[in-house]
Amino acid sequence: MRMSQRWKLLSTLSLVLLSGCPAPPRLPTPATPPSAAPTVPSVPAPHVGTPFEILPQSSLLTILVYRGGTLASAGHNHVIASHDLSGAIFVPAEILQSSFELHIPVATFTVDEAALRAQQSAADFPADVSAGAKEGTRHNMLGEALLDAQRSPEIVLRSLKLEPVGTASTDSGTVQAQVQSSVRGQLRSFTVPVRYRLAGNGTLEVSGELQLRQSELGLTPFSALLGALQVKDEMQVSFHIVARRAASKVGSR
Repeated sequence: MRMSQRWKLLSTLSLVLLSGCPAPPRLPTPATPPSAAPTVPSVPAPHVGTPFEILPQSSLLTILVYRGGTLASAGHNHVIASHDLSGAIFVPAEILQSSFELHIPVATFTVDEAALRAQQSAADFPADVSAGAKEGTRHNMLGEALLDAQRSPEIVLRSLKLEPVGTASTDSGTVQAQVQSSVRGQLRSFTVPVRYRLAGNGTLEVSGELQLRQSELGLTPFSALLGALQVKDEMQVSFHIVARRAASKVGSR
């Protein structure tokens, strides 16, 4: 009887946690000392050419996070978004020598904006997400176990190298960007196809989509009850960035 009561309590707590949000992934406990951190594959590309300043009000980053496990039906998939991107893109005459540095303040991430959820598949992202579930997701995401917003206020993305995909002209095309990410001070790298278009009015638009694993950023997806309660490692990331030619040179960081 006592064991039955304990199991009932454990099951109830797990369902409460999941319905509040399939919690964002938690960082693993380091298995090795800090000196054994992964080596950065290369240094960020130098900033040369014409600088274009990113316009936060016209740019958007969205991250789709998916529930998993046998108890997944008790939780929700979530749409995380940033409207506060900042930084610069540098475009020289040789387009493959372009570079960028992007800053994402984590404290202003939004969770499940109605308009953004409505743009996704209704079956995967129904509208009925409670305010409590949204707040629980945001609280866990910014907490010390994950993004640790208090000590690491921003995510930084820097270009390492650009490679051509098909024909890349000065005005438009697609390139494969190798990107260095800094999340909680952990440096990782990944690649993403980037479409770009340089308009005659001095604006530059870049966009792209990719599947990115949380583990590629140094994070470990949340999992409990032998995997019955979990968040999938894979995320769907999309971005649309608008930048304007700077009036004067923007210094590199």
